[in-house]
Amino acid sequence: MKRQDDFEKRRQHLANLSDEQLYEKFWALAGEIVQPMLDLGYKNTTPSIERSILLRMGFSSLEVKPIVEGVISKGLMGKGCGNVVWRLAEKKGISVREAGLLLADGKEWDTVPTLFN
Repeated sequence: MKRQDDFEKRRQHLANLSDEQLYEKFWALAGEIVQPMLDLGYKNTTPSIERSILLRMGFSSLEVKPIVEGVISKGLMGKGCGNVVWRLAEKKGISVREAGLLLADGKEWDTVPTLFN
């Protein structure tokens, strides 16, 4: 069985494009392919992902657990745990580490919902 070579027919819409135009078209199409995955990442998160983010922010696993649980209990998971800690630090004028430790110790949870108004 011989393969039908239809390369010339399939590339007709690209034949008259310059290298620069082909480059731009490639990246535009790549962006269209990746956009749904980016949207999922922006709109969806899990406790595991949020723990990972807080660990990368320098918190220990023992400090991370109460922060994630607190964010879940306040219904702010969609905002992101790291974002909650960062916004608290900005509002209080303290470091991110200090803000996270306050939350891990059960303090400032009444302030947290007001950070997103």
